[in-house]
Amino acid sequence: MATATSRTGDRRISPVFLGIAAVMAVTGWAVWTGFSANLGLAVFLFVTSGWIVSLCLHEYAHARTALHGGDITIGAKGYLTLNPLKYTHALLSIVLPVVFVIMGGIGLPGGAVFIERDRIRGRWKHSLVSAAGPLTNVLFAVVCTAPFWLDALDGVPFGFRFALAFLALLQVTAAILNFLPVPGLDGYGVVEPWLSYKVRRQVEPFAPFGLLAVFALLFVPEINHAFFGLVDTVLHALGVQDAETYCGQKLYRFWQGEDVFCGDIVNR
Repeated sequence: MATATSRTGDRRISPVFLGIAAVMAVTGWAVWTGFSANLGLAVFLFVTSGWIVSLCLHEYAHARTALHGGDITIGAKGYLTLNPLKYTHALLSIVLPVVFVIMGGIGLPGGAVFIERDRIRGRWKHSLVSAAGPLTNVLFAVVCTAPFWLDALDGVPFGFRFALAFLALLQVTAAILNFLPVPGLDGYGVVEPWLSYKVRRQVEPFAPFGLLAVFALLFVPEINHAFFGLVDTVLHALGVQDAETYCGQKLYRFWQGEDVFCGDIVNR
């Protein structure tokens, strides 16, 4: 009986996650209705909580797929509760991604759940475990942009529309970065099972520096332009225009003051 209770507890949704989701719901309502006296602050809280929710779902997807792949230790580690505090490194998983959103408006791939890979059999299962996280970001982006590509924006307040556009941008950047076949990122985890043992051993020492190398390269103007050009192309395909993501980011950074162009649109 105690074992059954423990297993149920391992999978019960964390109050921490429910609290974050509640903040997202309440602030989303405040943005939609204009209830908040400070629209920018409401957008900030809505997008930030939405981003944290997506990070939790990203890690949950890894964990759930690993569980079905054979790692039965996942539940005992608390990964199935959606509690961000249960991740192997909460600072890397939650705090740094949020800081990067505030500073640069880019979806930094988060930390990780610790998966006992030796329990998982089959290359396809290993690849799927790695792909599950960024695929969650893809799904989140599709949901955020649904009003855009469904041409269902009539009646959607501009503030909420811009917030969704910016949240979608974060999901798209996170998905693209995560799918890069760079050691330390999920994209490399997808291809790693198909590489020879010799290649994997040679690449392994560089894994801790993969993400740092990617961000260093993003400071190269040509690479930065190509990356955000790809992000814009994806967003355009989903019906989101540059002005919408721009205004979403401007509203999000409410401490910088209101942008005249975006303010005129919101206040129409």
